[in-house]
Amino acid sequence: MVLKNASVLVIDDDTDVLTAVRLLIKTEAADVVIEKNPENIRAQLAKQNFDIILLDMNFNSSINTGNEGLFWLKKIKEFGSEAAVIMITAYGDIDLAVRSLKEGATDFVVKPWHNEKLIRTIKDALKKNGSNKNETENIISADSMIGTELIGASQPMRDIFYKIEKIAPTDANILILGENGTGKDLIAKAIHQQSLRADKPFIKVDVGALTESLFESELFGHKKGAFTDAREDRIGLFEAANGGTLVLDEIGNISLHQQAKLLSVLQNRKITRLGTNQPINVDIRLICATNVPLSELANESRFRKDLIYRINTVEIMVPPLRKRDEDIVLLAKHFVNVYAKKYMKVSNGFDAKALEKLKSYYFPGNVRELQYTIERAVIMAENDVMQPTDLIFSPIESNKETEDEPFELKLSIIEKNTILKVIEKNNGNISKAAKELGLTRTALYRRLSKYDI
Repeated sequence: MVLKNASVLVIDDDTDVLTAVRLLIKTEAADVVIEKNPENIRAQLAKQNFDIILLDMNFNSSINTGNEGLFWLKKIKEFGSEAAVIMITAYGDIDLAVRSLKEGATDFVVKPWHNEKLIRTIKDALKKNGSNKNETENIISADSMIGTELIGASQPMRDIFYKIEKIAPTDANILILGENGTGKDLIAKAIHQQSLRADKPFIKVDVGALTESLFESELFGHKKGAFTDAREDRIGLFEAANGGTLVLDEIGNISLHQQAKLLSVLQNRKITRLGTNQPINVDIRLICATNVPLSELANESRFRKDLIYRINTVEIMVPPLRKRDEDIVLLAKHFVNVYAKKYMKVSNGFDAKALEKLKSYYFPGNVRELQYTIERAVIMAENDVMQPTDLIFSPIESNKETEDEPFELKLSIIEKNTILKVIEKNNGNISKAAKELGLTRTALYRRLSKYDI
């Protein structure tokens, strides 16, 4: 963005400063708003979006922190403003101004300033902020299928996005396969939202959790008096989804009897409510999902092959997070932004070692585990920048990688002690320690996580 199209908010309790800045930039910018009382920042931000905020470091206000500028900078971030913030500081407060850069400010200017210097600083801040916004927008447009929910830059995810683009406009039945926590429900939603049925119902049901007695009633509906607890007429989920999309989650867990009932409905596109003999036409787009591997589904003692063919016009295999580890950082940064906004916290990303810890972890719980890990970290973190100690992985997930390693307890103790000695010998240099141990850096980080070193 160029300055002539920008809106600028100037916040300073010195009337002379406000007047001087306004006179200087009113002919350069599209709009200039001045504000003497920082307590009114939230109201100003509610009125309009600003591209640049000039913020004084010191106010004679009720906030008695000794560095009021940092306090209000944090508040601006919490209020959700995406403006580039330039701090106005006196020469004696340069150390605080430098600190403000770490807290999220774009730049600072020292009073008294040269007019040309201030204009150049504002233009540079606009350029930098615009570049960051474009980068974020490019990531979202390239890697996200539903706003910012379904995200991935890895080749497996790009392949999935390509499939979604191709199949969404059709009415083909889709089978989504993948481990728990990989995002199968988001893919189902993406298909619906990009389909010709996007403005119609989107109904999702966990059929694996339905008992034999509830299966038909929930899916096909019932007539009052059809069974003991049928106190009123009720439509089923097939009817509720009529014209739209019906997602049958955990379909790999339904019984052979339930499969037969489902197959009949899918073949005829008619349902019959319990307690009636009247068939009802239904028009749905069917999406099924399961964490059961296709090879196991193909076992006819467990799952009917004719039903597999019926639900599997197109198959989408969602890889576990460990198979697309280049998406880990992208997803982590996304979740940090989401939860920082939700819990009104300021976050400036991750420490380099925190990113290494994320990238070296196995994530048996997939994206769901990563999401909960980041949410917990945002809530509990003491600093604006995530540290390795903030990242505590779920104790309820079993690390399959370590389960596959047949280490006895004594051997594990020996390995842990050896790693500790080699790291100490190399003065904490992970690269040198990994080389001496004959491991890759990633493998060593996994062992550090395994032994909680």
